[in-house]
Formats: sequence, C-alpha cells, structure tokens
Amino acid sequence: MKYYLVVGEASGDLHASNLMQSLGELDRDADFRYFGGDLMQSKGGTLVKHYREMAYMGIIPVILHARTILHNLDFCKKDIATYKPDVVILVDYPGFNLKVAKYVKSRLHIPVHYYISPKVWAWKEYRVKSFKKYVDEMLCILPFEVDFFRKHQYMVHYVGNPTVDAIANRDYLEESFDGFIQANHLDNKPIIALLAGSRKQEIASNLPVMLEAVKGFTDGYQIIVAGAPGIDPLFYKKFEYSFQSVRVLFGRTYRILAQADAALVTSGTATLETALLNVPQVVCYRTPLPKLTWLGFKYILHTPFISLVNLISGREVVKELFAKKFTVDDLRMELKQLLHVQSYRQNMLNNYKEMQMKLGEPGASHTAAKIIYRQLHP
Repeated sequence: MKYYLVVGEASGDLHASNLMQSLGELDRDADFRYFGGDLMQSKGGTLVKHYREMAYMGIIPVILHARTILHNLDFCKKDIATYKPDVVILVDYPGFNLKVAKYVKSRLHIPVHYYISPKVWAWKEYRVKSFKKYVDEMLCILPFEVDFFRKHQYMVHYVGNPTVDAIANRDYLEESFDGFIQANHLDNKPIIALLAGSRKQEIASNLPVMLEAVKGFTDGYQIIVAGAPGIDPLFYKKFEYSFQSVRVLFGRTYRILAQADAALVTSGTATLETALLNVPQVVCYRTPLPKLTWLGFKYILHTPFISLVNLISGREVVKELFAKKFTVDDLRMELKQLLHVQSYRQNMLNNYKEMQMKLGEPGASHTAAKIIYRQLHP
C-alpha cells in the first residue's frame, strides 16, 4: 500500500516516524512518501519536503512567509495527485493540513486519516465541521477529546498517548540517582529541574524568573536546567552563571526529571512528561501583556486549564502560574509546598496515578496503525 504523510513540525516528525514503523510491521509492502523530517526519513520512503521549510509560528511570520506557505500547499496537493496514495495521513498542523484534507477528499476521493487532533477544544471549535466533512478517521491522543467530538456527533478513536510510549521506552530506564550524578559530574544534593521551553524566546522569558525563584533553595538543592534541542549551548551562558549552583544539561531531559525532587515546567508536552515520571511540578509560563493574556484565557479560550495534566485529569492537579500569576513569589511559595509539605506532595503524586490510568498503556502508534491498515483492508 502507498501512504502519504504530511507533517509540519518536529513533534509531528517524531510521532509520524513511530507510526511509519508500526505500519511497516503490519504492511511489508508499505511505501511511504511525505512532508516530514529526519526521524521519518530514518524509517525509509521518500522525503519530499522537510518541515523546516514549513514551520512558521505566530501571525507575523505567517504573513511574511505567506507566498512560501501557499507554494508549499500547492506543491503538496500536486505531489499527492501524482503519487496516487491509498491513504493520506495528516499529523496535527491544522492550518495547512485541513486545506490538504479538503483537496484530497473532495477532488481526489482518497481516504484521509488524521493522527493527533489539533486542539480545537481550546479554540477554533468551528473547525470540527471541516473534520467531519473531509476526514474519514480522526485518531486522538488525549482521552477527553473523544467526549468533545462526540458532542459534535463526530465519532473518533482514542489510540493512546505517544508520550506514554516515549516514557516507557526511554533510555536509562533503571538509572539510579548515584549513577546519574556520577555520569554527569554533579554533586549529591537533591535536584530541582527547570524546563524553560524549547524556543529562544520562551527560554529568555521564562528562565530568568525561574532562576530567581529557586535562589533560596540552593543550599539544599542543585539546580539542573534541561537544555532544549537545537538551541546553542552558548545561549544559556548568560543565565547559567547568575549563581553557581546551576548546570545546563542537553539531551538528558528524561534522565534529569527521573532523578528530580521537583520541577518548574513551562506548559506543553513537558508537563505531561514530568507527571508520567512522577515528579511534583509547578506549571508556569510568562506571557507579554500578562493582564490582557489572562482576560483572553478566561473569555476567549474554551478550556479551564493550560497544562495537559489538568486537562486530562479534568481538575487542578498541578498549580498553573502563567500570565499575571507568573511571579517569583508565587513560584517560590508553590515550590516550598512541593518540597516540604509531604501531604501536598503526595496528593499530587496520587493524582498523577489516576491521570496515568486515563491515558492507558503504551502502544499509541501500533493502535493507530492497526486502525489505518484495517480501514484499507476491510
């Protein structure tokens, strides 16, 4: 069978590469062609265009690169038409992929499967109409999305969460604290982990406040910053030496979290990873115009939380300090609770277990691949 995948960012490259692996195990004759990245290319097939040529985030970059985006879209449509796949698999990246879905379904009449639903439950709920019209199968990775789409009379599949898979299959699964600190030339004090984001702008906004908040803890703890992939280590130097107890380690985020007593984490998949590794955390995020952002969150977004942990749990499990609540004093107060109030700490860990049960066992890519394959072989 011929599979055409469209991915527009790094996280999609990871999840799509695992899906390709699983599809290849089910279909020995699988032929892949895709807009994607290095991880997908490592699985074989033909890389048509790298996501680096497509990943424009924010209103201004999108406007500035509108001509390039339209060219990529037109090229993608023509390439799919020429390739004539048995199925088109779209991975997140809604602004681009919904246009692809409309063309493929209405003009080429090829089945469209969507792996990893865009977050329409947070905003742009109107997009559900397009999903219902142009997407044959929606494969979701968050359990609450099933109920959200059911409300719109759209039946979708929950296939599991790929982050559960990543944690279960991570390297250094059995590493001890002593082994970790010896391998990384650290001292034997307990660890507070800082995950300040994946982009330079995020890091520059979040990390200075995080470092200020943990200053009072350095007598009893060592502070480890998880360096983001793709960021030059020199970028961190201006933050690293604000005081002596800070180390920045790259390529070891799961290992850092697995040994940490607590973590300050920017919103995103990192909050879920932290919870799956059973680390008490404060979710925090600095925004421009914090008061205006807070009003926008309350009155425009259709979600009560920003962290995946709370969204999956359906209640506040971790404290969310963002926009006007993102202050040094509030971060410091919450961190004290996590480190020194045993009942508070244990309650969070107990809630993590309930959340993990909702997510289910590992195997998201295998489950998704089975659904796609069976639809093609009724």
